[in-house]
Amino acid sequence: MKGAMSEKGKYVYGIINSNIDNILGSYRRVVNEPGLSLFSDNIDPNLRANGKVYFIPYKDISAAVGNSEIVNYMGMPKDTLARFLVKHQRVIEKIMSLGYTIIPMRLGTFLKDEDEVKDILERGYSLMKDIIHKISDKIEIDIVSTWSDFASVLKELGEEKEIKEYKQKLLANPKEISVDDQMKVGAMVKKALDNKREQYSFKIQSILKNVSQALKTHELMDDKMIINTAFLINKTIQKEFDTKIEDLNHKFNDKLNFRCVGPLPPYSFYTLEIKRILFNDIDWARKKLSILNDVTTKNEIKKAYKRLTFSYHPDKNPEAIGIEKEFDEINKAYRVLVDYWEACNQADEIEKVSFIEEEFKKCAILLKVREQDG
Repeated sequence: MKGAMSEKGKYVYGIINSNIDNILGSYRRVVNEPGLSLFSDNIDPNLRANGKVYFIPYKDISAAVGNSEIVNYMGMPKDTLARFLVKHQRVIEKIMSLGYTIIPMRLGTFLKDEDEVKDILERGYSLMKDIIHKISDKIEIDIVSTWSDFASVLKELGEEKEIKEYKQKLLANPKEISVDDQMKVGAMVKKALDNKREQYSFKIQSILKNVSQALKTHELMDDKMIINTAFLINKTIQKEFDTKIEDLNHKFNDKLNFRCVGPLPPYSFYTLEIKRILFNDIDWARKKLSILNDVTTKNEIKKAYKRLTFSYHPDKNPEAIGIEKEFDEINKAYRVLVDYWEACNQADEIEKVSFIEEEFKKCAILLKVREQDG
């Protein structure tokens, strides 16, 4: 007995700065470069381009896509997800190495068919062209810096005056040292470490941002890490940027280790995501903000939001039960309606939006720059 048929669609890797038809002379030219396969060729033998990357053009841009069964990435085990991410990035970086400026798409971006891909290209054309202009001839370099000898750093911090004096005070009566005392020492060391890290981080970023267009800080994975930062730089000054890293290494007398990853597409700055908007969410949000009309404007949405946040702000109702939840839902409803307005505005520059279901279908997909975690 055969299993249920999986839904098939188009996996979107990114948007390039060329109508590929003009470059390769083919509407759907398959890129047969080694290493460009993301999906197994055995998934469906009927999909002849499965695992290959080809391009769907619109005006002077194109979407890099592949045929695939639609997969729910949200439920994947971390190790499986990591493998897909590596393959996804390899495709994007390979396309970039061929000389194209590419706006990356978020991992797991699927569209139903070529018509939906073309619709997204048309809707998001202005946004895509603006981003392409911003990232043309630019690359991302990711810098991670860690302490070379973390144990020595902790030992040095333990000798700082305030910490040393407190430890000596405790050691004067070792039998009376409590768990709280030990935790306080740990907190003092942690605070001193954070201060030292901030000083080094500020010095590093101050030097590197002088040769960068922008920077984006990412979460530190552990206490040994000093910075985890992405820098957007011009391709022409990559050697100068590398020299700055070498200078930093000498400046800190090898107390720090620097790891550089790049050149990369602008993952940290301009990764695009597609957000599908549900009519039930829109209907819930307009009712939550007490918008009764079937047609409204962004200004009216803002007025309704401000009126309700003023009335339901927790600071104004400190003893009201459930007020925080109500306030959070009002904020959520506002974000839902703003996304909906933006989706409608991408489709066609309009002032008013409709809450009628048939009209809603025209604005059910929003293309936006993904908000990266800091």
